[in-house]
Amino acid sequence: MLSSLRQHWPEYLMEAALLGLFMVSAALFTALLEYPGSPIHRAIPDADIRRALIGLAMGLTAVGLIYSPWGQQSGAHMNPAVTLTFLRLGKVKPPDAVFYIIAQFLGGTGGVLLVKLCLGRVLSDPSVNYVATVPGSAGVVIAFLAEAAISCGLMLMVLLVTNMPRLARFTGVFAGVLVAFYITLEAPLSGMSMNPARTVASALPSGVWTAWWLYFTAPALGMLGAVEMFRLSRGLAHVGCAKLQHSLRHRCIFCGHPGEIAEVALTGPAR
Repeated sequence: MLSSLRQHWPEYLMEAALLGLFMVSAALFTALLEYPGSPIHRAIPDADIRRALIGLAMGLTAVGLIYSPWGQQSGAHMNPAVTLTFLRLGKVKPPDAVFYIIAQFLGGTGGVLLVKLCLGRVLSDPSVNYVATVPGSAGVVIAFLAEAAISCGLMLMVLLVTNMPRLARFTGVFAGVLVAFYITLEAPLSGMSMNPARTVASALPSGVWTAWWLYFTAPALGMLGAVEMFRLSRGLAHVGCAKLQHSLRHRCIFCGHPGEIAEVALTGPAR
């Protein structure tokens, strides 16, 4: 554990920062579009259109973070359920999984607290409510099934696309499209979390822990279910690295690629 911490602490900090930035974006765009005092809220009276715009903003945020230098180095899990799934696949070592998950919880919560410091009562207004994830009017059972289904769909996409050489570089784009689609259409059912750390990030400062167990269990079960579906259809012998975007310019703590920058430092510039 200590050896992993000494060697891989930059990736752990990157994971914390990535989910923190995602939560900052989620809180800011939700406040911009849903807070009654916002001019944009008044200009767009249709709630469905506002939700679609939030979905578009968060989809673009996800794409930007995945393809950012930090996202390419850490792998842009930003989600304990994603990390646990790659641990199940044997692509992440247990110490790295532990520190990634700790970083994700701390980073996500830090992002929401930062927005609270900046926006104050706007973030706590019931219309924004710290962007908390709670079951919709259809109830807890539907919310659980919806969270499991969208989590399964996301991970199945990741496994399929990252293991197709011609499409692998577009994994982040597909992920962003799914995030936008899910927020637009599925959010009324469960709040669209797919992510225990994302739910806790909102629940800690808001005190809203409604059906919190749902957001811990359904995403993990859905993503692990995707692993079994992929195993039955394609097998697991050739599953690639535990990164959503594997850039050779950045070191990889999962497959051991040192990255071009490290290689230049070790061998000198190419001639």
